[in-house]
Amino acid sequence: MTPGSVSPASGHIPLDGPYYDLLRPGVELPRQPGVTIDSGFCAVYQALVGERLPLVQNRRTCAEVTGSDQPLVSPALIMALSVGHTTTVSRRVVANLFYRDVRLPHPVFQGQTMETTVRVRAMRDGRPRPDRPPRGMVLVDCESTADGVVAATYQRCPLLPTLGNDLPGFADDIGSGAASDDLTGGIDLETCAEMVPGDWRLGLLGDPDDWEVGTTVADPLRDYIDNTPALLHLTHNLAFVHRDAEVSPYGRRLVNGLQVVGMAEASLSRVLRGMATVVAWGYCNHTGPVFEADLLSFSHTLLGETAAGQGRLRAVRAEATAHRQDGPAHVLDWTLAAVTP
Repeated sequence: MTPGSVSPASGHIPLDGPYYDLLRPGVELPRQPGVTIDSGFCAVYQALVGERLPLVQNRRTCAEVTGSDQPLVSPALIMALSVGHTTTVSRRVVANLFYRDVRLPHPVFQGQTMETTVRVRAMRDGRPRPDRPPRGMVLVDCESTADGVVAATYQRCPLLPTLGNDLPGFADDIGSGAASDDLTGGIDLETCAEMVPGDWRLGLLGDPDDWEVGTTVADPLRDYIDNTPALLHLTHNLAFVHRDAEVSPYGRRLVNGLQVVGMAEASLSRVLRGMATVVAWGYCNHTGPVFEADLLSFSHTLLGETAAGQGRLRAVRAEATAHRQDGPAHVLDWTLAAVTP
């Protein structure tokens, strides 16, 4: 181990880690500082992704719909901050394999303070190969609260290198974040509908649209992804691979996947009339690397819908493509549950 590093049981994680072989199931990672989400915080995020959710953008509309005297915080920003907090486990990440079972059970409004816990649930050694150092998968349980109320729960699975040359021998069942075989992309609409606030006056966000289940809408507005270090700094994201090209397997800094998700949610906010918020993800697979200055396009498929509160809950599949000189590359496959009139 490096100087100053200790066993996982002590609760201390070295600044250059943790490495896979220093972790054990059951270990809780050190908490990052809680963050009070104010208007400035939200404005920086808006500048990075260009979202247009009315409850996020308009204090008066938010008050009329929700009864809150503070604007809603974007659900994609909640996840970006939460995942940034969890990078105490993934400073040395090789790749983030998936996010799974994301639930956003309570809305967050400006002025609230978010804190996050992350605990190792399971580990699985990677398959040894002579052309690369040993590494392994770490499944972690994550929970974020806003002023003590649960705001986000999910699992994520970073792939980490080892510090030593030997794998510790873990073979837990990690599962995957692969697309579900069901028609709504891994989203149980009836269960997720229970998270939609029943007193929100969603009809004030406009008339229901006529988007038909099974149809795809391509957003004609493509967008460049840039200023990526700003989101890392804003959300306490400590992953080396997003800041330092020398540790990237591509020789270039990798864009934080949550910025791609944020831009996909922003695209959906342009496509989906009166979109209020997001209460769950089914799966989120980053199917290819994204680099700063990539030109991204987005398409959205309506997978299913159900009545929820005073509106509807829609299961949507959002996909992103990066357009480069060497051709297009599919980079995101994400299903989410969006609340609309």
